[in-house]
Amino acid sequence: MVKSKPDVILANASIVARALRAHTSDIPVVFVLVSDPVGDQLVASLAKPGGNVTGFTTFEFSLASKWLEILKESAPSVRRIAILFNPMTAPAGGWAYVRNAEAVAASFAFQVFATPAPDEIERGLNQFGREQNAGLIVLPDAFTSAHAGLIVACADRNGLPAVYPLRLFATAGGLISYGIDTIAQFRQAASYVDRILLGEKPSELPVQAPNKFELVINLKTAKALDLQISDKLLAIADEVIE
Repeated sequence: MVKSKPDVILANASIVARALRAHTSDIPVVFVLVSDPVGDQLVASLAKPGGNVTGFTTFEFSLASKWLEILKESAPSVRRIAILFNPMTAPAGGWAYVRNAEAVAASFAFQVFATPAPDEIERGLNQFGREQNAGLIVLPDAFTSAHAGLIVACADRNGLPAVYPLRLFATAGGLISYGIDTIAQFRQAASYVDRILLGEKPSELPVQAPNKFELVINLKTAKALDLQISDKLLAIADEVIE
């Protein structure tokens, strides 16, 4: 791609942006769905990227607390929570979410366990599902999105109440998703691509944090898991799948 010398490249997710950053310091790169662009050394800072890379981040590690809150509200019996992510594709962002979850877990009477086992999704979830009062949180990551169907199927089969980071998991049969509006990020990225093509430099375009979040509840899955979703959650949901 770099050898073809495009005017600008749109990079979807951290693993793609890092690969491009390693291969070119000249071609402008606009990324989307990157959890920690500073930690991944894609930019010098959010306000002043400083190089040929800028874009739109999922940088909202406080979401970890929100996911725990939603899981507590939808499955009050849960006490032990596995946090699933791939440290190869989300090296900085994944552990940052875990640290934020660990910091507030006690306030929800939760025990939190990081599960960075990308090659053993099915075996790991099957094993964790045998534990009492277990639940699952899946982190936003190119790897987890690529394996959304498998993760959701394993969680549902093992009776694990789960909160997911993106709408695609809920529409695939996951219990609840809460996270950024991914389509909105691509629309915003189009504006940066346009500005770069008109002559602006990526180094002068600040990295932007998400400003739109969506809550999706799958009532069909809730029924299968014998869970009663509260009226409070249903009232604030952006979408309810029945």
